[in-house]
Amino acid sequence: MFDLKDRVIVLTGSTGILASALATSLAKAKAKLFILGRNKDLLHELKKSIERYTVVEYYVADVLERSELESVCTSIVKKTGCIDVLVNAVGGNLPGAVIPDEKSIFDLSEKDFDDVVDLNLKGTVLPSIVFGEVLSKQGSGSIINYSSMTVDRVITRVVGYSAAKAAMENFTKWMAVEMALKFGDGIRVNAIAPGFFIGKQNKSLLLKEDGSLTERGEKIIKNTPMKRFGKPEELNGAIHFLCSDSSKFVTGIVLPVDGGFSAYSGV
Repeated sequence: MFDLKDRVIVLTGSTGILASALATSLAKAKAKLFILGRNKDLLHELKKSIERYTVVEYYVADVLERSELESVCTSIVKKTGCIDVLVNAVGGNLPGAVIPDEKSIFDLSEKDFDDVVDLNLKGTVLPSIVFGEVLSKQGSGSIINYSSMTVDRVITRVVGYSAAKAAMENFTKWMAVEMALKFGDGIRVNAIAPGFFIGKQNKSLLLKEDGSLTERGEKIIKNTPMKRFGKPEELNGAIHFLCSDSSKFVTGIVLPVDGGFSAYSGV
């Protein structure tokens, strides 16, 4: 178990299925947790479910609004004196940025494409700048972003999400170099790349109502050597590692947590 006791951790997009599982895990590890999201009711519910383990506070904030992030950052630093870790778990997709089998790239919605890129790219860039500035002054800290298997290889349909995550992964590596060269070896920037996990947005694409696999779900499992989808809690160990001092010489990497999907050629 990696020692995260009393580490000040900021988690964006905290009410999603994967991020809420992470929040629970970080709370059980006794980190001081500051969770961000846009839905006050969901934030309050998450806080109630984990506050018995540790200090937990929530902030209603939009990751695309720099002024809101700056206000949150100022508040956290006033209370704690530092920020040790930022986890950028914000992400998502929109129908118009997805190309189903019966349509083609020429049916792409420009607005939905822009919105998906903003959420997945800018929604990581802005928090990294706002909270990363605190890390730069401290000379220490870790930023962890969420990439995707859609970067490693082409996955049909998700054109907007794929483009955004590819750009965000490049930004992760760029930011890692920038922080190390200009602010010292105490600041690290990395990402995880989850394989296929069942979430709110993709459940109907991967599973039928009776719980059996859809055609797309079957293709994914066929190309995943472990022959199953991931469980939300199976991301937590990798993130704990990147939060902790055990990864002090690790920066600019993207760590797959995918059941072997990215390693398998299909043959």
